Amino acid sequence: MGSPRHLWTGEWRAESDQARDEGASAFDRTPPPRPADDAQAPPPPSGPPRRRAGLVVGLLVVALAIAAGAFAAGMLLDGGDGGGTDPLPAVSSRPIRPSAGQTRAGAIYAAASPAVVSVRTSTGQGTGFLIDDDGTIVSNQHVVGSSSHVVVKFGQDGVSIDGDVLGTDESTDLAVVSIEPDRIPRGVRPLRFADSRNVQVGDFAIAIGNPFGLDRTATEGIVSGLGRSISAPNGFQIDEVIQTDAPINPGNSGGPLLDSGGRVIGVNSQIVTGGLSQGNVGIGFAVPSNTAREIVPQLAQGRTIARPYLGVQTSPTAVTSSTGARVTRLYDGGPAARAGLRVDDVITAIDGRTVDTPEDVVEAVSRRQPGDEVEVEVERGGRERTITVELGTRPARMP
Repeated sequence: MGSPRHLWTGEWRAESDQARDEGASAFDRTPPPRPADDAQAPPPPSGPPRRRAGLVVGLLVVALAIAAGAFAAGMLLDGGDGGGTDPLPAVSSRPIRPSAGQTRAGAIYAAASPAVVSVRTSTGQGTGFLIDDDGTIVSNQHVVGSSSHVVVKFGQDGVSIDGDVLGTDESTDLAVVSIEPDRIPRGVRPLRFADSRNVQVGDFAIAIGNPFGLDRTATEGIVSGLGRSISAPNGFQIDEVIQTDAPINPGNSGGPLLDSGGRVIGVNSQIVTGGLSQGNVGIGFAVPSNTAREIVPQLAQGRTIARPYLGVQTSPTAVTSSTGARVTRLYDGGPAARAGLRVDDVITAIDGRTVDTPEDVVEAVSRRQPGDEVEVEVERGGRERTITVELGTRPARMP
């Protein structure tokens, strides 16, 4: 039997917690001391894009890009992102051509950095970026935390601007902040999202953010992995995450990961520390742009995103079995438990679609809505049976 699909350990620790503990000013130019992180194993090799095969299922510790705490990346029980609002458009991206004497990274930085902001709460600060002329700013949920108001600042010499938090989503670690349009500095052009399905391993990547309060710092690298899965602040799973070796450090969270055309391919969220260093060791993770394109419009409308929930934990079947996902845990009171699924049932199909792996369970459920009924085919004691399950609404936090 494979590794358990949920490996959450420890407490989720937001940037605001670290800033409070260290007593660091939001715009302190002196890097504060960093507590050590636990040593853990590296993630598995990258799987092909659009699959969840590259899941981080060891005792990999992924640190928030602005947190000192650590947690193990695990797998979502089930369910994907909610719908109901048109996603933001994806803009085709052409490489920015540097002018004479300018590097590629320098050209991208010059074009994109004016739209990158610091986002400050009463106890800490992170990064965000402007996405339209209406004053909409994207950041991380763990940067904003429970704040309803934040302070936004454009550039090193920018003035402090009051921002309202329109919505946050722990399941994707995304947040939307709004400022008055007339407070946007003249000449600042919003960043546009690329289609993250077109991203490939080896593509150029540049991260812009505010590590340790050093505003609009640029770091350069490549896309080093695709199809990763990481734990969200509420313990569920964020899928199709982009891995990069562009150095990301405390304070970068919420900032953009950009392609060679200066388009946003991801929202920087977490790093691996591995216990070998107090900072970045070359493995960072960004929430993919297509997830942001879907979720941000809903958060901007103040919507609470409802996601389908089956209420099972699964693992791959034994090597002697060719297909299926074995139920290793049923969550008390969950839809699957109420419908009669049992531990050690092997899920072989959902709504007629064959289940070969635990990832197939996630994908099948994510296509549905809370309240939908699904036909779950299971193998139990050598016999096949079909169980009808009415999907619930995913709880706010992992049970």
